[in-house]
Amino acid sequence: MTSMPPGPLRVLHVMGGLDIGGVETWLLNLVRRADRARLAMDFLLHTDEQCAYEAEVRSFGAEILRCPRNPLPTYLRNLWGAMRSKYDVVHSHVHAYSGWILSVAALAGVPVRIAHSHLDTREQDLRPSSLITSTQPGPPPPAPIRSLRRVYVRAMKRLIRRHATAGFAASHEAGRALFGDLWGVDPRWSLLRCGIDTSAFEQPARPALRHELGIGAGAFVIGHVGRFEEQKNHAFLVPLAREIARLEPAAHFLLVGDGPLRGTLEKRIEEAGLRDRFTLTGQRRDVAALMVGAMDAFVLPSLYEGLPLVLVEAQAAGLPCLVSDTVSPESSVVEGLVAHESLQDPPETWAARLSRFPRTRTPEERRRALSAVQGSPFDSGSNLALLHETYARLRSRVTPWK
Repeated sequence: MTSMPPGPLRVLHVMGGLDIGGVETWLLNLVRRADRARLAMDFLLHTDEQCAYEAEVRSFGAEILRCPRNPLPTYLRNLWGAMRSKYDVVHSHVHAYSGWILSVAALAGVPVRIAHSHLDTREQDLRPSSLITSTQPGPPPPAPIRSLRRVYVRAMKRLIRRHATAGFAASHEAGRALFGDLWGVDPRWSLLRCGIDTSAFEQPARPALRHELGIGAGAFVIGHVGRFEEQKNHAFLVPLAREIARLEPAAHFLLVGDGPLRGTLEKRIEEAGLRDRFTLTGQRRDVAALMVGAMDAFVLPSLYEGLPLVLVEAQAAGLPCLVSDTVSPESSVVEGLVAHESLQDPPETWAARLSRFPRTRTPEERRRALSAVQGSPFDSGSNLALLHETYARLRSRVTPWK
């Protein structure tokens, strides 16, 4: 085992962007807590657009590098220049595209190269019409494009296996999606739970919050938090709202987030005559306050996930949750709070289960739920310590640069 290089561990996180989202919020919480004299984390983003978290990340001393992905030769050259002789660790969060990232990191002499799988995309990878990077509705792509997608995914996974010194996964399912069905055999691959800031859920509920949102005090508020894209399956919420309104006249949906399919969903809500059943807030920084003070239940009908941190947050708020069976059971932290339902079941079935959820949570029930999350690997405080230790251990195994 070799000695560590002097100074802080320097880590470059590679991301699509730094807008509000589960992984992005996890990393922001790590930057907030990290001692930059010991662990210096920077970000390389695949966008030229300003992102929601950039200003705060910079305020903690992190550097933000921009590297748009097209054209590919220019991108790879710029990527190599950004990494060369500067970082101890490159930690890539862009799923299969990590094949490119880690290949260039190896050429640039980065000693620790990590691919992190946050999603279980196995079913989507197998579908002939799957283009996981697309969020636009429409007909399936032509056969040559479908075939090209499958070739691309296989090639990227091969590059990851060749150039990764370590691989992390948010869940066992996410690990198998990126690293293969035998991912547990290779000692390089391991689970690494992302965490949440549980202190945000210690705040008392604000009674005026529902009024500020235009929601009646007696409403049964079903919450959802997520980017408006195909993966999150917002379209399912429209027939679900129609069905639960028949069982629970006070039902109301509170949707937090934004994205390319928001306009499409708003149109469907209007056409279904359900506008008074929905409140769409856009992006919010106070998700914990909304969960604690405005929501009575939480629903997540995603087409695929890895381990959604928003579900951990909902449990920290003590919310009963109904989620699709594509969501990993590893995300059930608080006993009795999470129920799974198949997406093959009709909205009527989902509505019936939601209608049976309790309408109130006692302070003691909320405290027990929050305590369970705080004692789990999903608390970002213990999460940071584990990640720093893991980086240091991986770095110590590699011969320092000459």
